[in-house]
Parts: sequence; structure tokens; C-alpha cells
Amino acid sequence: MDAHKNPRVVVSVLMLREGFDVNNICVIVPLRATQAQILLEQTIGRGLRLMWRGDVYEEIKRDNRRLIKEGKSPESMIDVLSIVEHPAFQQFYEELMEEGLAGEVDEEDDKTSSTGDLISVALREGYEQFDFHFPFILREKEETIHTQDIAILTLETFSGFTLAQLKSIIGKGEKFISEDVQTSTRFGDYRVDGGVMTATGYNDYISRLVRRIGELLSQPLTSSSKVFANQSQFPHMQVNKPQLAGWVDRYIRTALFGQRFDPLDDENWRVLLVDTVTQHIIKIVARKLLEAEEKRIDGESEIAYRRLSEVERIAVRETASVLVNKCIYPRLPYPSRNGGLEKAFIEMASGDSWVNAFCKINEHKHDFVRLRYIKEDGLPGFYHPDFVVRTENIVYMVETKAQDQLAHPNVKRKRRAALSWCERVNALAQEERMGCEWKYVLLGEALFYEWRDKGASMPELLDFATLRGADYLVQGKLNI
Repeated sequence: MDAHKNPRVVVSVLMLREGFDVNNICVIVPLRATQAQILLEQTIGRGLRLMWRGDVYEEIKRDNRRLIKEGKSPESMIDVLSIVEHPAFQQFYEELMEEGLAGEVDEEDDKTSSTGDLISVALREGYEQFDFHFPFILREKEETIHTQDIAILTLETFSGFTLAQLKSIIGKGEKFISEDVQTSTRFGDYRVDGGVMTATGYNDYISRLVRRIGELLSQPLTSSSKVFANQSQFPHMQVNKPQLAGWVDRYIRTALFGQRFDPLDDENWRVLLVDTVTQHIIKIVARKLLEAEEKRIDGESEIAYRRLSEVERIAVRETASVLVNKCIYPRLPYPSRNGGLEKAFIEMASGDSWVNAFCKINEHKHDFVRLRYIKEDGLPGFYHPDFVVRTENIVYMVETKAQDQLAHPNVKRKRRAALSWCERVNALAQEERMGCEWKYVLLGEALFYEWRDKGASMPELLDFATLRGADYLVQGKLNI
């Protein structure tokens, strides 16, 4: 067999029972008379290695199994093993037929094609005007934050109290005295509290202040210690903390009070513990820090394009397909069982003057048109939308579903993933996405037939379904 690339007939003697791994056997002719049933079982087992692997022809194979089980001949010979009857194995054949695993071929069936009504459909002439190209973002643009140096002397000074007034309020040592500056009335011992106010020295104060500014810029502060701890793990300023500490120190020493200020001289730093002073520093520095930030886009998005026309031929069943226009293929398939919704959608899209192009996605051939999502069990999965439809300025990715399937958790998860994908694509330049906005549509059966029967156009139907979520479609609110 190694000497021939495509052998058509193999005659074997005592070899097909074991150790024979060939998956393209279609016909077995038993010639040996024997009383050992196991011999034929082993021989047939060699021929039951599936030739057509995967799910490409699963629907045809499923129909073949159904026909054989009903005692009828299959419409095609895809993954069907033919065995020429041998009298010595008559009982074995009868047992297989009783179990619905085998059937007899009559004279009329001899004219049946080995592939049934399966035909190959190539790209139509002038397919380019109906083609779709799908943008896939391989690498996003990178947005980075560049912080410019802050002009410290231009920052607003503190004007609530003079430095001398603050010193008289704070006093010295551990005991603070509260005094009304206007009337010189004393109100007794006074101690300032709070996260920053418990600083034990100037360096500790600067450290706490930098941390507070970083957390403030991350998100609003909260009294919850648990959330506060989470904020401290992801501060706004991480790499540039020393630089921020330097800015705060320079601001305090040179501009806070409109004069030179030495926080280490005569315990001067204690005036910074007054709440109004601390809040002023935080407000001024944080505001200036945001103004000094400059967001830059580094590099460009790396995008790859795949076209539906890369698949030059698709296989369809003649009895389960529709002749169409506005499509790269002259004929599109639909499921022979429970495929009424897809067939009706194809017919409506083909006859709608507002539709410029459309196509049914062949999940086995157009395997690049797939979206990633997380299934309900937490595992990653892929799925393919049923159709793509293009109007003048919109590309719709359409998923058609029977009404009882709309509420399935995985259907909703697919919808969220598809909406996210469309959002990323729409952020690209217009010429990078076929000059169109991309939308995802989850189209329920009831909504489709309701709008179609009332004479709606395809864009009107798809736009309506786009604006409504899956829960709306399940409830069946179909008033137009």
C-alpha cells in the first residue's frame, strides 16, 4: 500500500481483524466462510473508523442514522460502511438490523449518489462587492501617562491664617490650646485627630500626605478600613512617589505661606497638622498633579484582516439551501431540521433592497469568525454568529435563536462578549472597519416573524432588536 498513493481496492487475508488502522474504508467484501462471529465483528470494526471526522457533515450523518434506524436507505454514503452480504453471517446481519444499526439496500438505492444531494458551491462572479473583512485587534494602542514637572512657585498659597496665627494656635509640646484668633478667647485643651494628623514628625507627615494624595486620586476616600486597605494596594502614584514627596516638601518650604518656611525650625511643622492647612495642601497638589498629567498614545493598534472569500467553496445540500443574491456565494444552506428561522432570514435578507450584502457564517469553514466568551461553568468557549448583514453604514452580526433558547445563561454570556467585541472594533478608525459601525443583534424567533409579517425592512428589524436586551426579547413585547 505504501507504493500507491491512492489505492482503490485492498485484498487482505487474515489481516483485518486487528492492527489495521485505516480510516478510509467504505466497502468490505467478506469472502471467507467461518462459524466464528467474532471474526466478522473484528473485520467490520476495521471499517467503522470514521472517514469524515469532526462536525463538518454532522447534520448529514445524523440524518443517515435516523433513516437507517427507520429501516430506510441513507440519502448519502458519508460515514456509512457497506458490507457485501455473505451467507455465513446472515444471523449477524439480522441482529444488526433489529437493533437499527444496519439496513438493506434495494435495487432502486443502487442509483443513489455516495454523497446524496451534497453539492459544492463556489464564489460567484463579482463576489468582491459582497465580501466582508473582519478586523481582529492583535495589539491595542498603549495609553501612557506622562507627568510634567510642577512649577511650585505658581501654586496657590494658604490664606486662612497667617503663619504667626497658626503658631499661636498650636503652641508647643504635646498639649494643644484652641484659641479664637479674633477675640483671643481660649476654649481649653485641643487635640487634632485623623489619619494624617497623627504624624510623629515632619518626614512621617510628608509620607502620610503623599499616600493620602495618591489614594484620593484613585477614588473617593471611605471610612471603611477594608476598602481603604484595598486602595492602598493600588495608589494613583506608585513609581513617582519620591518625586511627589519632593514636590510637596518644596511647596511647603517655598510657597505654602508665601514666604520661606523651615518646618524643622522650632517645631514649625506642627502648624501643618491643622486640618485646614492639611486639606489645602492636598487640594492644591492633587489638582495640579492632575493638570500636569498628559496622556499619550504610544504606537498603533496592530490589526489583522480575514475575508469571508478566503473560503472559496462551501458544501451545501441542494434540498436544504436557498439561491440568493447579494452574497459571495450563489447558494446558502440552512439546517434541514428545525431550520425554518434561518431559511426565512436568508429569504428576507436576499429580497430586502436596504441590504447591500449578507452571508451565513459557516462555522467549520469560516472558523476565524469566532468570538471568545466565558461559559456558565467558568470555562472559556468560542461561538460563531449565524449571519453578517451590511447596509450602507452598518454591519450587523446576527445570532438567530428559537424563543425558548433566549433565556439560556450562555446565550446572554455570548451577547455580552459580542457587544464588547463590537465596542473595541468601533473604536478603530473608520477605514479599518469597512467604513461601518459594527453592531451585534440577538434576534428571537417571535420578534423576527412579527416584524417580517408587518412589512418591516431588515435594518428596521435589526435596529429594534439591537436596542433591546435578551430579557426584553424573552418577554415577547412585540408591539411596533
